[in-house]
Amino acid sequence: MRVVICCAVAGLAFLVSDLPAVALAEAGRSADALAKADQTAPQPEKPQIFRAGVELVSLNVTVTDAQGRYITDLDQADFSVFEDGAKQELSFFNRTNLPIALSLLIDSSASMEQRMEHAQEAAIGFARRIRAQDMAQVVDFDSRVEIKLGFTNKIEELESAIRTTSAGGSTALHNAVYISLKGLKKIPVRQEDEIRRQAIILLSDGEDTSSLVTFEDVLDLARRSETAIYTIGLMEETAGGQSKGFREATYALRQLANDTGGRAFFPADMRSLSAVYGQIYDELSSQYTIGYTSKNSRRDGAWRRLVVRVARPNVQARTKQGYFAPVASAVR
Repeated sequence: MRVVICCAVAGLAFLVSDLPAVALAEAGRSADALAKADQTAPQPEKPQIFRAGVELVSLNVTVTDAQGRYITDLDQADFSVFEDGAKQELSFFNRTNLPIALSLLIDSSASMEQRMEHAQEAAIGFARRIRAQDMAQVVDFDSRVEIKLGFTNKIEELESAIRTTSAGGSTALHNAVYISLKGLKKIPVRQEDEIRRQAIILLSDGEDTSSLVTFEDVLDLARRSETAIYTIGLMEETAGGQSKGFREATYALRQLANDTGGRAFFPADMRSLSAVYGQIYDELSSQYTIGYTSKNSRRDGAWRRLVVRVARPNVQARTKQGYFAPVASAVR
């Protein structure tokens, strides 16, 4: 099923989430479900719950050495997690390659016309490595956001959906990320103790030119999510360097990745794009998932900064920068 969400509709249904949702019947069931999710006032995202009755803060951690090679042989005792400077006690640890839900976002604005074939082939190469326990969706964006294919593990369908992308229009990058984050949030949990990582892989060649959702709105939602964002910026420099708009776009891609524990890539040319997707796949295949119950029992919705350290010389751990604490339920 194809779902088209025009930027005007997305701006109403997704930007101002405390207003009544706009009717999106013609956009299909997926768009309608996204709109309904925003009919209530937004609340800070709760940490992932692995077991009934226990609130755990979950972190997907990537560890690399000085040469950028992934370190995959660490044990729970090698990790230390600090929340606002206070050391926490780990109660969950996993170093297997856990299932993942992915949103593949492809910029199909007019400026991508000469690059679409390379972009498609690189994304298809990534999709072909999806495992049976994983799932992915394909999201195409120009001046509108189109969900080409909902979440599936069927590689042939993913490949076909990627090949249907075509260049034209302006760039509603913020809308695309915002809608994708909302969609990932609503993936149903099949088992109470199921752990499924979430990631967005965003490919774009420039600045946002047509979103009604601001970058600040997108960044706030990303920080409240359990989703790592990997960004790929195809930014060309002219003789005078990048324009102000492109510099701002580069900063935005870096910050989305940095704050969510992902990574930003800026390949020099299209020929290296497949290798970039390969690096992202390798990273997702090399992560640790760890969790703890915060020693800070205040339910105040405040931002809590996180630092992960590893007891091994010359290695670096990377994860999301922090999370928003849960809030107390309203007294009735």
